[in-house]
Amino acid sequence: MPVYLSHDSSHYDPLKSAKVVAGKPLSKFRGPSANVIDIGLVNNMPDRAMQSTERQFLTLLDSAAAEDITVRLWLYALPDVPRSEMGQRHIAKSYSPIETLWGRHLDGLIVTGAEPKAENLKDEPYWGTLARLIDWAEHGTQSTVWSCLAAHAAVLHLNGITRRRLAEKRFGLFECTRVADHPLMVGGPASFVIPHSRWNDLPEQELTACGYSILTGAAEAGADAFVKQGSSLFVFFQGHPEYEANTLLLEYSRDVGRYLRRESETYPRIPQGYFDREAAEALASLRERAFSNRREDLLAEFPTALTSRNLATPWRPAAMRVYGNWLRYLCAHNDRKQPASHAPSVADRRFAAGE
Repeated sequence: MPVYLSHDSSHYDPLKSAKVVAGKPLSKFRGPSANVIDIGLVNNMPDRAMQSTERQFLTLLDSAAAEDITVRLWLYALPDVPRSEMGQRHIAKSYSPIETLWGRHLDGLIVTGAEPKAENLKDEPYWGTLARLIDWAEHGTQSTVWSCLAAHAAVLHLNGITRRRLAEKRFGLFECTRVADHPLMVGGPASFVIPHSRWNDLPEQELTACGYSILTGAAEAGADAFVKQGSSLFVFFQGHPEYEANTLLLEYSRDVGRYLRRESETYPRIPQGYFDREAAEALASLRERAFSNRREDLLAEFPTALTSRNLATPWRPAAMRVYGNWLRYLCAHNDRKQPASHAPSVADRRFAAGE
């Protein structure tokens, strides 16, 4: 079944500005059903990545939804994330105000990361609103997915676990292994690759000591996915199962440009396990030229056609399986939306424990 894009504004009709997801238009929601679930997407990505992030999650949800599941997706953004005039116009046109969340209930919520500016997350301008969102999600959803920086912020707010700066960026495709038999992992592979793109990591021992259950991870990647059951099932991803084939390429090209414009003093590492040998050699050659003669016009020599030639999404089957299991979890709970103060049921606790 389709993903139906919703909006609170009475003047906004998603059918008039229908977007195409997985080759088909978003269809109009038709009538009540036990398998209609409401999911919010809080998109905190920078302006240039906002619409691609919308597309990534819309496509993933559309691919993961079973035939008998319809998803109504509501778009939100933290108002304190700095935006250009163009970004503000896009939010005003297509997004619901974050204030409308506080008095409602959603079956599920997905909160994206943001590009960090401050060393301490609590110094980010949006921290206060994000902390409120974390508190609201505990009682306003049946389950919430926290992605990348949002995962780091949530565990910091909930348990005071501070992320650790890595010696170099964890960037590329990393082989991860399923380390827990959990319902979110049912039917998925024992091992798979997943994109990671981050400068920080969460200490696994501190997570487990605070009651988080690690689902997938590896020595190189750290804890990839983990969960914690409270009044809502919180699901955390340090990786990016939603990424498209060229997302890491776009991030790498962006970071090369920042180095050449002297906005950064670190030349980015080539994404691990992502490019074929010919593309990697061409990128290494560009890096050497940049080191010997650093200038902005070198970006015109970035081998975009070569590097994008053989890109694929080997992580997509595993991502669809996890999100499909998550949607089925929401369907199993959306017929009993409980008051905001409800405690987790026995079934909730069994699900979180992997029983």
